[in-house]
Formats: sequence, C-alpha cells, structure tokens
Amino acid sequence: MRRNLRTPRAAQAAAAAVVAGTLLLTACGGGDKDKDNDSGGKQSGGSGSVSLPRLDGASLEVAAVWTGSEQANFKKVLAEFEKRTGAKVTFVPAQDPIINFLGSKIAGGAPPDVALLPQVGAIKQAVDKKWAKPVGSEAQAQLAKNYSQGWQDLGKVDGKQYGVYYKAANKSLVWYNNKVFENAGASEPKTWKDFLATARTVYDSGVTPVSVGGADGWTLTDWFENVYLSQAGPEKYDQLAQHKIKWTDPSVKDALTTLAELWGNKDYIAGGPDGALQTEFPASVTQTFTGGDQPKAGMVFEGDFAQVNIAETKAKVGTDAKVFPFPAVGDKAPVVSGGDAAVILKDSKAAQALATFLASPDAATVQAKLGGYLSPNKAVAPSAYPNAVQQKMAEALIAAGDDFRFDMSDQAPQAFGGTPGKGEWKALQDFLKNPKDVAGTQAKLEADATAAYKG
Repeated sequence: MRRNLRTPRAAQAAAAAVVAGTLLLTACGGGDKDKDNDSGGKQSGGSGSVSLPRLDGASLEVAAVWTGSEQANFKKVLAEFEKRTGAKVTFVPAQDPIINFLGSKIAGGAPPDVALLPQVGAIKQAVDKKWAKPVGSEAQAQLAKNYSQGWQDLGKVDGKQYGVYYKAANKSLVWYNNKVFENAGASEPKTWKDFLATARTVYDSGVTPVSVGGADGWTLTDWFENVYLSQAGPEKYDQLAQHKIKWTDPSVKDALTTLAELWGNKDYIAGGPDGALQTEFPASVTQTFTGGDQPKAGMVFEGDFAQVNIAETKAKVGTDAKVFPFPAVGDKAPVVSGGDAAVILKDSKAAQALATFLASPDAATVQAKLGGYLSPNKAVAPSAYPNAVQQKMAEALIAAGDDFRFDMSDQAPQAFGGTPGKGEWKALQDFLKNPKDVAGTQAKLEADATAAYKG
C-alpha cells in the first residue's frame, strides 16, 4: 500500500510526556463541558469557525460501522450540521467489512452520500473502484489549516484528496483497574519483561491479569502491531505494512514468539483462550471495571476509545481506571495510531459541505466534549476534552505532528487486514488459541497477504 509515514520519535517523546501527566490524574468535573473555547464556542446555533451553506431541503445519508455510545455521540455532530445548514442527515449503520457493505449498497443503486472508512486501504479500494469522489476546495482549505501534513496525506490517493480524517486513536495504551493494582501491590510496567512481572503479581493476588477481546480480530492485530513496531523497529514495520517483506520473515517470528509469552499462559487471559475468543471488545473493557475487588481481569489493552466503554461502568477514568503506555518490547515503546476518514460517494453541495464541516474544529469539538474521542484536528482546544487524561492524550497526538505509525492492518487490503473470519484477523485468532504454532501462523499470514495484495 502506498503510504508516506515517518519515524515515530516525536510521537514517542510526546507519549512519554503523557506518562507522568495521565497516570495519576483524576477525572475532571464537567465544568469545561459547558464553557466556550477557541474552536467550539460558537457552535450552538452560531456560525462557528467555518462558513457553511444553507441546505434547506437537502438530505444526506452517512454510513459508519460505529455502534453504541460512539454512534450516539457522532449523531450529535450530525445534528449540529443539520442545525447549521437546514439539511436532513440520516445515519446508516454499516457492517464490517465496510467495503463489502458499500459494494452491496452501490450494486443496489442506493449508496450513502458519505461513508466513514476505518482503513487507509479501504480509501484506496473505494478510489480504485471509482466509488469515491475528491473533496472540494473548501474542505481542502480546512484540512490545510487544521491538520498536519501526515494526516492530510493519509486521505490522499495518487496525490488527490479523497479522505477527511475526522477521528483518530492512540492504540498504544493499557488500561488497568486501580483497585486491583493497589490490592496486589502492582506497579505500572515500562518494559515487556516488567509487564509480564506485573501480570504475575496481579495473578498471585487472585485476579486474572489480562482481558482480551478476541472475538473481534482487530484487537489482536493491534496487539501484534505494538509488539512488532517496538521490537522490529519502524523501517521493518513499514516494509511489512507494504508487504515488501514476507510474513515468514524472522522479525514476525520474533513478535509472535513474544506475544506467546502472554497468550500462551491461559491463566493470564480472562476466560482462557476459548473465553477470550468469545469476548467482544466492549465486554473486554467493561469486565475489567466491574465486579468490585474481583473483576474478571485487572488490565485490558486498547486505544483511548476504551473510555467510551469504561463510561458504561461505575469506574471513573483517572481514579478507578488508569492507563499506561504499551510497554517497550525493544528499545522504545510503540506509538500506533488509527483513524476514520469521511469519504464522499455521491458528490453534491450537501456532501461537500459535510466534508468541510468534518474537517473543521467545529465538528470535532462537539464530539470531543462527549468523551471517548480524539481528533487529529490541531485547531481543537485541549479544554474541549472532558477530563485531564484525555486532554493529555489529545495534546500528545497533536504534538506528534507527522511522526507516527498508522495501524498496519488498516493499511492492508481489507480482505487481509479488515475482514472478520479471514486474513490477519482469523490467523491471529487461531494463534491466540494455539500460540505454539508460530511457523504455521506465519505461513497462513503470508498466504493470505499474498492473495490479498495481488487482488
């Protein structure tokens, strides 16, 4: 896949700044939620920072795979667009893989106007299939003003802007139940060796150390990517992401062997491998923060968006639920990012206006205030985020500039990196069940990758 990503050093430095700032912070109160700030103070009924046309009588359909609180919060962003323009916007729930979902809609003559695509590879596929339409000058002006070049480039195909990255994710975090850690006398690990030692300490206290949402294969790709980036380094990461080296490469063997140090100890995984493979991501989070002193697990790995699911429990981010960066396997801790980009499928004045709105700080500030969300838009004020933990995450993301690595599976063709029951998702689910089969897993990954990249 064609990507131009740079070294993650600045992102690592920014993430290091998060360590001291986020781990002992308590969640702030709601005072900031109701205050105007530089980028969002005029949103409610006002003109905001971006000029939008009146679109009375126009209607739009917007498709995304988001569910639950994430979907509900995004609908509030769409409601603000309706208020500002007079357009009517309908949210269309999509299924993974979204490219297949969109293909069915297009074949039936009813594509949504705009789709939020969670993979870089999906943007390229939409362009190759001639579904996607370039964004106009107004949206491009917002992107140039509000985004680093790296985030702009992720939405380009052959130099032309098709995607507007509305949502970002820091996918290099481990959330933990603070009461469990206190009871066990456990400390926050900085290295993989320390992480395994912390897991042992939690296990000895009577709590299973780690919750894994293995029913959703994408969580397992995130585990692999963090281990691989830290252990193999950024150059190898880019080569594997573009399939310039094979999945049978010794560096992949090393990463899988490292993962097996955790996944191969069934006592360390909530429900064991079989239980993990039946646990979807939201449950993997909530079961870590429910059950009093005896939750099903003490830690859960995933991105900043886990806060949405933590909010469904009684745990408070910053006090009951704390976070540390994914531990360093090699010389440096990994910094892996993800994101969702708005892509226009039916070109119209209204669709272009929505793309412009989503590229502005006005849209992002609406959802930032609701929590469980990070924006790559550097014009969003940190004070828009609802607690100190998330404010630090947002500042670190913006401080990273262009220096990050985008989720590897999201750069791959969707048949390999983004399809339930197939490709990388299925191979890593099988590996979770049988972590001794490193060579077999590598062979399966390489065969599936070869087929998908050729296709």
